Amino acid sequence: MKGATYILLVILTCFGSCGPAIYQSSNFDKKQRKIKIIAILPFSVNIDMHHLPKGITPENIRNAEEKTGYDLQSSSYTWFLKRQDKYTTVFQDIDKTNAILRKEKISYSDIALQDKSKICKLLGVDAVISGRSSMSKPMTEIAAVAVGLISGAWGPTNSISNVLTIHDMKAKLLWKYDHNASGSVLTSPDSLIKSLMKNASRKFPFKK
Repeated sequence: MKGATYILLVILTCFGSCGPAIYQSSNFDKKQRKIKIIAILPFSVNIDMHHLPKGITPENIRNAEEKTGYDLQSSSYTWFLKRQDKYTTVFQDIDKTNAILRKEKISYSDIALQDKSKICKLLGVDAVISGRSSMSKPMTEIAAVAVGLISGAWGPTNSISNVLTIHDMKAKLLWKYDHNASGSVLTSPDSLIKSLMKNASRKFPFKK
């Protein structure tokens, strides 16, 4: 009986530790007042290449990663735009963000490697939101368009690990949110962002 109780406690502890993790800098309130405009960068996406279905090449996956990264950026921008009146800051139009990055010859694969301070200055913003997603397979829309196979080729579910961060003009990390999700409902950028922001929005800064 004691052994069973111990195992149950271990299981409950494990499930408790799997929840979202949020970090906020100790001097965030002071820095928040200086941030008036934020840019949302294309997400950095990594799709597992260890067990690719027949006919799928690494190039297919890289194309899917890039398309997903821009789609998640778009979905995030739309999500914030619909709730703009709830925040003290405004969000830069992603078309402007991406146009500046292209003009500066910063490719999709280079964005994650850039210093956040440099990115803020180039974009003319006070802070940037960046996202990183690791997926066990492409989302179904991406699988159908960029990869060319039905989603069932990878199985019925998708396991996704997400990280959202906010850096200011001095490249200081102000806020970070870690979130893990899985399930067949994660079939599009919009559904993933809704799942991600459902909990993150409760702790997301810059609220009025």
